[in-house]
Amino acid sequence: MTLENVGLLLLKIVDVMIIWLVLYYILKNLRNNVRMLLLFKGIAFIVLLKVVGDLLNLVATSYLIDYIIMWGPLALIIIFQPEIRNVLEQIGRSQLLGRHKTLTVDERENLVYEIGQAVGSLQKTTTGALIVVERDVSLAEYINRSKKIYADISSDLLVSIFFTDSPLHDGGLIIRGDKIISAGAVFPTSDNLRISKRLGTRHRAALGIAEETDCIAIIVSEETGRISVAVDSELKYNLTLEDLKMLLLEELRPKKIVEEILDDEEKEDGEKNEIDL
Repeated sequence: MTLENVGLLLLKIVDVMIIWLVLYYILKNLRNNVRMLLLFKGIAFIVLLKVVGDLLNLVATSYLIDYIIMWGPLALIIIFQPEIRNVLEQIGRSQLLGRHKTLTVDERENLVYEIGQAVGSLQKTTTGALIVVERDVSLAEYINRSKKIYADISSDLLVSIFFTDSPLHDGGLIIRGDKIISAGAVFPTSDNLRISKRLGTRHRAALGIAEETDCIAIIVSEETGRISVAVDSELKYNLTLEDLKMLLLEELRPKKIVEEILDDEEKEDGEKNEIDL
């Protein structure tokens, strides 16, 4: 094998790796974004119609699909510009490029403690609140349209922001790392028909942002003081403070550490099974 052949082989490997990387980010975003999933299904349906039209020689259908394919990319860019931007932000601002500060164990525990203290106080006074913790997917779009704060995490500050007479209490508060980045943020509301109609705007906004990104959205009901959390496109109702803290500690734990813990548990289970045998 010559050096030229080795070079061509390496180029092919790089080519395949780039394609797989693009597919990985697309599939990862599809998992966290309901609207992008609907877009993907729509494209798959159009391609299926094109194949069926060609096989059955459906002239009118094939002509219409060809027209859609010709102008479709331009229409998709215009109509789904926010979703496409989110995908590009996720690729360009992922942790692989060092966008986020990696919290130490103490910083992570302090973050959970301060949030827990604030939520406990808000629950006792039945003060409504929406606290959003940013993770891999950037919330810059919502931060830019809200009131910038950039302060160290503090339960007293969290409570004061959601005080009834505060001008920022109606919006959402965004946390990045161990800093309060902004308050008064407005999030898209979810149109999920499975959630109860009795839930207010905060719950729907929390689920809406959790459907579009991988953030953790914490809600304190203004009517009942009950705690709910929206994460991974799901809404978890009526959590206790201990449930909230455990969930935050689990969700904020670095993914590599989680994988190592799971691997260790699997090894321990395997060793126990071997001993039993």
